[in-house]
Amino acid sequence: MVVAVVLLGLLYALPNIYSQDPSIEIKGSRQAKVDESTVAAIKAALENAGVKWKAVERADGRVLVRFANAESQLKGNEVIETGLQGKYKQALTLAADLPGWLRALGAKPMYLGLDLRGGIHVLIDVDMDAAIKQALERYAGDIRGLLRKHKIRYITVSQEGEGIEVKFKDAATRDKAREAIYKEFRTLAVESVDEGGDFLVRAKLTPAEKTSIKKFALEQNITTLRNRVNALGVAEPIIQQQGDRRIVVQLPGVQDPAKLKDILGATATLEYRLVDTEHSVEDAVAGRVPVGSKLYHDRQGRPLLLKKRVIVTGNQITDASSGLDRRTGQPAVFVSLDGQGARRMRNVTTENVGKPMAVVFIETRTQTRMVNGKPVKKKVKVEEVISVANILEPFGRRFQTTGLDSTEEAHDLALLLRAGALAAPIEIVEERTIGPSLGQENINQGVESVIIGMLLVVGFMAIYYRVFGLIADLALLMNLVLIVAVLSLLQATLTLPGIAGIVLTVGMAVDANVLIFERIREEVRVGNTPQASIQAGYEKAFSTIVDANITTLIAAVVLFSFGTGPIKGFAVTLFIGILTSMFTAIVGTRAVVNLIYGGKKVKKLAV
Repeated sequence: MVVAVVLLGLLYALPNIYSQDPSIEIKGSRQAKVDESTVAAIKAALENAGVKWKAVERADGRVLVRFANAESQLKGNEVIETGLQGKYKQALTLAADLPGWLRALGAKPMYLGLDLRGGIHVLIDVDMDAAIKQALERYAGDIRGLLRKHKIRYITVSQEGEGIEVKFKDAATRDKAREAIYKEFRTLAVESVDEGGDFLVRAKLTPAEKTSIKKFALEQNITTLRNRVNALGVAEPIIQQQGDRRIVVQLPGVQDPAKLKDILGATATLEYRLVDTEHSVEDAVAGRVPVGSKLYHDRQGRPLLLKKRVIVTGNQITDASSGLDRRTGQPAVFVSLDGQGARRMRNVTTENVGKPMAVVFIETRTQTRMVNGKPVKKKVKVEEVISVANILEPFGRRFQTTGLDSTEEAHDLALLLRAGALAAPIEIVEERTIGPSLGQENINQGVESVIIGMLLVVGFMAIYYRVFGLIADLALLMNLVLIVAVLSLLQATLTLPGIAGIVLTVGMAVDANVLIFERIREEVRVGNTPQASIQAGYEKAFSTIVDANITTLIAAVVLFSFGTGPIKGFAVTLFIGILTSMFTAIVGTRAVVNLIYGGKKVKKLAV
């Protein structure tokens, strides 16, 4: 068993000795798929720009371009983005240069944190004014629906400043509407106003409602950013609130601020709207768009006239998963709504059975175009109809959306819908990039501290306990290998505090052996035989060792449960180190001692 554990530990710790190449990962999008022509275009662009690369690999619908250094990686990223005309998704990453047989076994190096790998720290400001404006727009739509429900005729519903203004023909209708709005929306301060012969109802957000909207916007953006970053595979991101309107984001391994902005600011959501079948699409194309409707186009470029009123949006989607439509076999996204969204959808579909409803896909894309020989990036908001279908029967909380081009696009859309839409626009107000060179310096210093600490412990044990001390040193070395192997298997993130936990474990790992060896010495001094002394030393010290390590494990669990960021990194390595040290110090050293002294007549122990 000991031999098997040691061999597995060596195998899965091995990937960490291989270098990691600065790389670019290119993934296909709806506009373009990855194939051999993509690889050829990448190579041609790099050759024309004189950028050297180590390897270009294509697998699983992606291309990985490896470079010798970070400078070539950054230059190559610009060249590839220009050469591919921004049609593909690109990400800067580090790829371990592992041999094929290690990759086949699933062996991977452990992740490195922001302080070791380098990365980006950003401070984000949430636009609370926009959050208030969006809330007012939702309230305006709800008021329109309420007045239609009660069959109260109104002239206009408009947003004025920080409130909503509804205009009526006469005072009686106005008063009836005010009563209905007041009963339905308790979070609004509603008043009747006569102004210049107009009969108005003005509704404003109460201070408590404003505070609630801002708090929700901040919490929703934190959740959305965390889900979005986690889904994109960034290891151990730190996303925390700072103050009442700002968010701190730390992403280890990301060295491209522009790419980070695309990730954090990316928006993709859906809107469900009824199709306007009462007016002419041709008139709308000619510029005569009727009030209450808006002109859209589908993915084939065909014009469609939709109602302005949005039934539900991405904000009300609680879950989304991709799959295939059972009837047609086409890619589909299965959507679940929250309570309010479900009620709206059920009410609208009940009233409009047999009528068509459209699904509008909204996405903000970054396009790169050549202007005067230089690449210029521009954000473009794209709104396109992906599906139009008749409402066959009323539905509410759960339904499906079809009309997507591929299963991959369905998966990506479901991913972003699960992550949610940003509740309010964001702006990056502070940005710091920690370079890989500084991270490498931290790694070197951390490794030096582990080596120095280990050499001191090894020297002391060898001098003080002689042969048994050398056995403990061997166990200490294997303990270090097992810690690295477990961290790699778990794909945990190693940070500077994590290295501190390893250094502490190196010092603590021999505690168990000290207890065992001192117990063996005591047994020898009272006249027991060497074999009996070894047996008694391991048996009688066992309970003390377990008790001492359990208390430290409890402390590590508490640190992990209540700590954040660096404290968790320290707790993880400490927890793993204690478990592996108990195995190597008790089981491992006993196996080696038995190998040396087992079944032999020994007159004296070198302890």
